[in-house]
Amino acid sequence: MSDKELILGCQQNDPKSQTAFYQKYKSRLMGICRRYAKNTEEAEDILQESFIKIFRSIAEIRNPDAIVGWMKRIVTNTALNYYRSQLHYPQTVDYQDISHSNDDYWKLMAQLSNEEIVKVINALPDGYRIVFNLYVIDGYDHAEIGQMLGISENTSRSQLFKARDVLKKKLKELGIVNYEQQT
Repeated sequence: MSDKELILGCQQNDPKSQTAFYQKYKSRLMGICRRYAKNTEEAEDILQESFIKIFRSIAEIRNPDAIVGWMKRIVTNTALNYYRSQLHYPQTVDYQDISHSNDDYWKLMAQLSNEEIVKVINALPDGYRIVFNLYVIDGYDHAEIGQMLGISENTSRSQLFKARDVLKKKLKELGIVNYEQQT
């Protein structure tokens, strides 16, 4: 079945279309869930909640080409809502002048397998991990992140700075980067 046929079937609440749609996209969306979740069980919970939202709102889709981006936004927002309900973010953080340079962590992380990358990122504290994912992987700016998480832009910058610092140290532990040379 084509995406258009699957979407049409899902819009008509056809169980076969919904199953095929789920099977087609679950791995791709699970990758997003794993970036935000502490463990596999949480990722699976976020994925299931996301698919419930997707199936409830799929009637909104008019352009099948936009389905992947639309679903990614739902999954990201579902993950953020999950953590927003569990975490307390400090509303003010001491802010240092943090460089906006775009360090290329992917050159360093390219030396790791996908599983190792997920493991290193998942080892970050929740707040750091979420801001890191939103900024570095999903491409949101600090104003958007602040708005999404209910924190200030400075807190977002600080969390990203601290996340990068922790990642550099973890990469050093793995023998990937000499931390002293990178600062």
